[in-house]
Amino acid sequence: MKIWVPCDAAAKACGAERVVAEITAQAAARGVSVDLRRNGTRGMVWLEPLVEVETEAGRVGFGPMTPADVLALFEDLAAHPKALGLVEEIPFFKRQTRLTFARCGRNEPLCLDQYEATGGWDGLRKALAMTPAEVVEEVIASGLRGRGGAGFPTGIKWRTVLGAAADQKYIVCNVDEGDSGSFADRMLIEGDPFCLIEGMAIAGHAVGATRGYVYIRSEYPDCISVMRAAIILAEQSGILAEAGFSLEVRVGAGAYVCGEETAMLNSIEGKRGTVRPKPPLPALEGLFGKPTVVNNLLSLAAVPWILAHGGAAYQSYGIDRSRGTIPLQVGGNVKYGGLFETGFGITLGELVMDVCGGTASGRPVKAVQVGGPLGAYHPQADFDLPFCYELFAGQGGLVGHAGLVVHDDRADMLKLARFAMEFCAVESCGTCTPCRIGAVRGVETLDRIAAGDAAALPLLDDLCDTMKYGSLCALGGFTPYPVQSAIRHFPQDFPVLREAAE
Repeated sequence: MKIWVPCDAAAKACGAERVVAEITAQAAARGVSVDLRRNGTRGMVWLEPLVEVETEAGRVGFGPMTPADVLALFEDLAAHPKALGLVEEIPFFKRQTRLTFARCGRNEPLCLDQYEATGGWDGLRKALAMTPAEVVEEVIASGLRGRGGAGFPTGIKWRTVLGAAADQKYIVCNVDEGDSGSFADRMLIEGDPFCLIEGMAIAGHAVGATRGYVYIRSEYPDCISVMRAAIILAEQSGILAEAGFSLEVRVGAGAYVCGEETAMLNSIEGKRGTVRPKPPLPALEGLFGKPTVVNNLLSLAAVPWILAHGGAAYQSYGIDRSRGTIPLQVGGNVKYGGLFETGFGITLGELVMDVCGGTASGRPVKAVQVGGPLGAYHPQADFDLPFCYELFAGQGGLVGHAGLVVHDDRADMLKLARFAMEFCAVESCGTCTPCRIGAVRGVETLDRIAAGDAAALPLLDDLCDTMKYGSLCALGGFTPYPVQSAIRHFPQDFPVLREAAE
């Protein structure tokens, strides 16, 4: 009897280890031989711990499991109260287009044999048979853009680093996943770490870099340990030596601003995590002053599929200039929260209401924040908005890292707008005045508005413009997005605007 139980941090938080202990105890008490495997999560967080039993028909799911539900696994599986049927037929999972996350939940994260058996290293081997310039052009042809939030074309960045003359170049992977509602980076490393290693090795070959760093936030202890173990296994297998590439994990101290590329580079170098002025661009003078590719994990993890199947195949998914798939992460007050990978073009309403079932409370959706704590709040009027970098920008929003937080009709948008300014004030690195001082003044101004001071509204608007266009990085530059969208779409939550309307 082969049973799969996720070792992902989300599953553990929901009680997976207690379920494992009970499965082991029940099997021993009955003298039953159980082949217990630990996989990554499938991303259906509301079903965790999701236990899978391997049958002739495929892997059948049971969840969310508790220790009390384990006994029935050793009886009639079909009659189990938590039986879900074949996991890959669950509607939330079946509707996805899984390219980057194809192996997550299917394999044991640290099993090289399973990785290779499911197409692992195909992209790297194909890349090594090509010239660096050919690899770069394949990535450009795919239309892949930065999945960390900026949306900059990945291949163009690689071409810049390839063309830079230097005795040393670096690949840096940003896993400082600090956005609310975002967990895809952690989920991929804990479920399929070799995919990231392969993507970074391909990037190294493409630009002439021989060393890479994976920068992971300290709040991800499981993620850190899995990544380090995967690097050791990849080194022992000889695959990294074949690619002429070496990797190291660096752990961040928890500063949100270190998600910005230059602050992250300072942190890796052992300096205080503050933002550097640009130019020079990291592609020309990055880590230790050398040309550096800085990409988010989701960008690098998409590369093995692109090289294995071709840039044109990846480009066939998506809409407009947003090509390929996007791993959407849905949380907050939502019925079916989790990771949903699909081609760009799905609408906000289809995702929240159809795929994810609306709110967990059963109350109407009031607002959906897209793109992390600095993303805009979208009302139901925006539910026909397709996921696309340019279309979201046209509505005053941003796709960002594609984390969504759902709020029902009880949300106080004035308080949420104030939180955005307070968050920026706490997390600012202090390098530039618009962010360092502007966020503090923003909190004070919103408090005046809450107290009924109508004269503070134009001041807040001016302040947001100053932060948006004067800040050195996106922390101060994007803080106005949630504030201005809350005022624009939910004026009834702001006393001075409500009174003016009345």
